[in-house]
Amino acid sequence: MIKTFDEIVKYAKKNGPKTIAVAVAQDAEVLNAVKDAKDLGLADAILVGDKEEIEKAAVSCGVDVGTFKIIDEKDKAEACKKAVSLISEGKANIVMKGLVDTSIILKAVLAEEAGLRTGNVLSHVAVFEVKDYDRLFIVTDAAMNIAPNLEQKKQIIENAVKVAHSMGNENPKVAVLAAVEKVNPKMQATLDAEALVEMNKKGEIKGCMLGGPFALDNAVSVEAAKHKGIVHPVAGHADILMVPQIESGNMLYKSMVFFAKAQNAGIVVGAKVPIVLTSRADSHTAKLNSIAIGVLLADR
Repeated sequence: MIKTFDEIVKYAKKNGPKTIAVAVAQDAEVLNAVKDAKDLGLADAILVGDKEEIEKAAVSCGVDVGTFKIIDEKDKAEACKKAVSLISEGKANIVMKGLVDTSIILKAVLAEEAGLRTGNVLSHVAVFEVKDYDRLFIVTDAAMNIAPNLEQKKQIIENAVKVAHSMGNENPKVAVLAAVEKVNPKMQATLDAEALVEMNKKGEIKGCMLGGPFALDNAVSVEAAKHKGIVHPVAGHADILMVPQIESGNMLYKSMVFFAKAQNAGIVVGAKVPIVLTSRADSHTAKLNSIAIGVLLADR
């Protein structure tokens, strides 16, 4: 089982190189990431966007874009459409967000003519490497689904499980998070957790071990779980942290980045191909980590 981002890159190199279609590529951090991905043998890239702005951004960060194919398209919505069309045409395996709003690129991905829909919910899956922990953590959904209902939560878990499987964890432990670890009829998150656990027991959610509701502490800390008297295989050992809604997920995501200084990656799952989607504030290392996960997913 993969436990660090260094290992993710190592294993992704064995599956590469793939081709990334970068939508609105005039972003220095993105260009740095795709340059590193190419140097490592992870992926090549086709840069779609304003060619003049791409070249300016490349000069600012010292990246030679002469080794990449550039498709000149100044309109951001059209650039997203053209990047997605490269997938439909079989010329690329992964879509990557550049300097463009998430809603614009997702609209292009979900367009009927793109042919990338699967009928499933698209969800954001973040991966973190946190100091002093013996495993990577997956957090979902911190960026897309605002207040998912029970069926959407089921699909969000299934998307996250696919990412865990791509990283060599064939039976990830999923903790359904809430503010408390007991079912409370007044707290919908705990009721949903109970229902999701039952789905897992019935085989309706496969490929993982699911527990909840858990508060964050007893999901990731064996000591905290023991202190609360919680006896469950997932308690203290969670690999996947399923948050109840976007606010809690977003806060957990940014707490890990800014307080814990964790390495991170972000990807959108649920379409026919992985979509590398990180925050504009994320470093090029985070974007490179995300590309590596995209390569692992594209191979599966």
